[in-house]
Amino acid sequence: MGAFLKIAGDYSNWNVYRKAVVICDVTEMFIRRYGKPQSRTNDQMRQAARSCKQNIVEGISDSTVSVEMCLKLLGIARGSVRELAEDYRDFLRQEKLLIWPRDDSRTVSTRVYCLSHDNPSDFVEKCECRSAETIANIMLTLIHQIDSMLAKTLQKIERDFVVEGGIKEKMTQVRRAQRGF
Repeated sequence: MGAFLKIAGDYSNWNVYRKAVVICDVTEMFIRRYGKPQSRTNDQMRQAARSCKQNIVEGISDSTVSVEMCLKLLGIARGSVRELAEDYRDFLRQEKLLIWPRDDSRTVSTRVYCLSHDNPSDFVEKCECRSAETIANIMLTLIHQIDSMLAKTLQKIERDFVVEGGIKEKMTQVRRAQRGF
């Protein structure tokens, strides 16, 4: 008898999840350090970072029984991280700080570092001794990376669905095979 459940693996090993944890932790440090007291933006930034991480967890977990739910939740995670990017851009603009251009040497070196590092403690420690401008630009770089990662993950899940089908199709195939049809 064939199996139809594709049990979701340990999401904590997914690179996209680990990057989301970094974004959560650095955003919390940033808010505590540079957020204006009683600002609604603080809550919005905290919620957007948390929503990205939590929806990745739920989406990966739900993928065992629902590709559709997985796609929806990963799409929500992507929307949340894009919202957070907008908050960081707003902060930089409103504080009259520079948004580093894509080809700026600082952006390039940050991009290289972010590609191969995903330990939240390391990021927080490195960011604690940097300016608000630098931290916000580091976060924008990391957010661009996770946005791209989420887009690629969504495309892979879509391709897998087209090739393998969904759980209902697999359940029917297994049941028919069991009955000898």
